[in-house]
Amino acid sequence: MTALPDLSTKPLLGVLRGEIPKVPPMWLMRQAGRYLPEYRALRAEKGGFLDLVYDPDAAAEVTIQPLRRFGFDGAILFSDILVVPHIMGQKLWFEEGEGPRLAPPLLDGDMTALREPLGSGESVFQTVRQVKAALAPETTMLGFAGSPWTVATYMVAGQGSKDQSAARRLAYRDPVKFGALIDAIVAATVEYLSGQILAGADAIQLFDSWAGSLSPQQFADWVIAPNAAIVRAVKARHPDTPIIGFPKGAGAKLVDYARGTGVDALGLDETIDPEWAAREFPRDLPLQGNLDPLALITGGDTLARATDRILAAFAGRPHIFNLGHGILQDTPIAHVDQLLERVRG
Repeated sequence: MTALPDLSTKPLLGVLRGEIPKVPPMWLMRQAGRYLPEYRALRAEKGGFLDLVYDPDAAAEVTIQPLRRFGFDGAILFSDILVVPHIMGQKLWFEEGEGPRLAPPLLDGDMTALREPLGSGESVFQTVRQVKAALAPETTMLGFAGSPWTVATYMVAGQGSKDQSAARRLAYRDPVKFGALIDAIVAATVEYLSGQILAGADAIQLFDSWAGSLSPQQFADWVIAPNAAIVRAVKARHPDTPIIGFPKGAGAKLVDYARGTGVDALGLDETIDPEWAAREFPRDLPLQGNLDPLALITGGDTLARATDRILAAFAGRPHIFNLGHGILQDTPIAHVDQLLERVRG
């Protein structure tokens, strides 16, 4: 049996297991990306987004870039939530300025339209191995996957949408077919996350970016239940690997999510009042978040006040400082430096 790491040398991993350090560890969602000039240079050299994702050398370099510049406590794998449907057999590409496209769209929930599976995600696992080998001992390696509901919205519509109407309509019209799609995504995601953990991920995060579009019953059926299934299956294989759940837009339904999924830590988006969260959730449940990315862009006193409010609300409990969603591409690097100085004192 593999020995557990010394948590004192990995502050972020320690918090995920319940430790309360004097200074909260920190990473930022999408910390590897377009706000960094070194990323833009590599992207221009490599070409398309998927060319970066599926090139382990390039993806490892992108993952490590923000660590060199800012010394974050966590390295988040550079990849995309749509790798899973691509592995499952949908064609995936990115339209410049418009976002991802998947074909064929599964508007009727018929998965027989998918091609044969494209593989196991080995190039992504190789990226994890390369990053893990390059990280300082104190840095936590974070893997991730999209949660089944969010992934299904893209698979059904063939692209992103503002209200996820196509997937929501299919879920109401034919819950059996939609449930079969969700089950298939769950199974593929468990294998994908297990591969990341075996490659060296210390912890994983489940991104449910579109969880906020669902009614309470649909949230229970298509967010809580599938994520709970993933948590159970991953924990059966990797009982010591912490899992962070991030259901963006869930609001008050976060309470049921935390209770029903069994995640080890809960990510909060920027719409959640940190003082409410501090009251509502058990003091031993690690919370992650939840600075508004626009406050980071604004900087100055606005950033300082927002940061201080979060730090005060979550003092005395396990807390990972993060944004409430991904860092935006027009974020000034100087403001990230300001945030780090404010959090670390």
